Amino acid sequence: MKPSGEEPVLLAELKPGRPQRYDWKSSCETWSVAFSPDGAWFAWSQGHCVVKLIPWPLGEAELVCKTSERKSRGGKAETWSRGAAKEKTLECGQIVWGLAFSAWPAAEDGDTDPACAVGLPCLVLATGLNDGQIKVWEVQTGHLLFSLLGHQDVVRDLSFAPNGSPILVSASRDKTLRVWDLSRDGRQVQVLSGHVQWVYCCSISPDCSMLCSAAGEKSALLWSMRSYTLIRRLEGHQSSVVSCDFSPDSALLVTASYDACVIMWDPYTGEQLRTLRHVPLHSTLDSSSEIHTSSLRSVCFSPEGLYLATVADDRLLRIWALELRSPVAFAPMTNGLCCMYFPHGGFIATGTRDGHVQFWTAPRVLSSLKHLCRKALRTFLTTYQVLALPIPRKLKEFLTYRTF
Repeated sequence: MKPSGEEPVLLAELKPGRPQRYDWKSSCETWSVAFSPDGAWFAWSQGHCVVKLIPWPLGEAELVCKTSERKSRGGKAETWSRGAAKEKTLECGQIVWGLAFSAWPAAEDGDTDPACAVGLPCLVLATGLNDGQIKVWEVQTGHLLFSLLGHQDVVRDLSFAPNGSPILVSASRDKTLRVWDLSRDGRQVQVLSGHVQWVYCCSISPDCSMLCSAAGEKSALLWSMRSYTLIRRLEGHQSSVVSCDFSPDSALLVTASYDACVIMWDPYTGEQLRTLRHVPLHSTLDSSSEIHTSSLRSVCFSPEGLYLATVADDRLLRIWALELRSPVAFAPMTNGLCCMYFPHGGFIATGTRDGHVQFWTAPRVLSSLKHLCRKALRTFLTTYQVLALPIPRKLKEFLTYRTF
């Protein structure tokens, strides 16, 4: 794999229309964006209690013109359609902070999807709200399925189990994480306590064995998804940890902090493998910039597991290659809050404080055979199991990401 030096290109920027009954100057942030696992839908919390569900890919006109204003018309307005899929507007009634699509894809005719077998639609979207509610919507119809009650403050983030089970984890400013089972009418099955500050982020590993949570603390917490008990604290940051994500093979975990650093961890051993420092580019800063201009907001892995994307307060989207300690590409963006890769690669979506969402090109890479073999093995082997294999030391170092 050779890192690409090409800068991300802005393909499209979507801007919300001006709702008539809201004060335009407040509550306009896009705190979350999400792609469905099959890449067929994009969800956008465009501020003012509204979520847009948009069929993907975008229309050619939007990609060419780069800017499209979408107006909220109240209710579950379906503003335009392409084929059978129709855009929908979800009126959530509260500011929307977190978004997550279920991990089960839409079933084809004749398929028996496990989610459908327990009476759930084949694709749902969960929305975390300002008042502590979680509203779960059916994507194809835009109908509200559940209102999950339990949190006492803002639901900041949500994560579905990637294996397709109807388990949802929520992270809240009430300093707890909660586990919900949608196959049992959204019953709350566990409350995870251990944070002493607001919980900003939660991420379930692709093998569904671990859960990472990040709060306004200098450490992240790693939990067992089997016993819902604390495995370890990951300590190394110098300021609040605000975002986290697992690699596609579950072998790596990255955490992003207000200390302007991303730390790459081995989640099985708790070892710090690498630190990526966000050094401001002087050309992007003015003389009034403060010391925290590089505070990080979001980090995410690319689908093949070879790149990271980060959004920081220094007005830059950065793309990093795993084997390098400096970014391979930059893009200027103002007021960035969140980022997410398209599930099949090639694009990154970012959300801003202005309620906009932007779509950027991302490096497309043909993974080496070595990386594909490592990824396949690490999907079902822990670090300790790799170290126990009767293979050469250098191969163990490669398989555990100590070398690249």
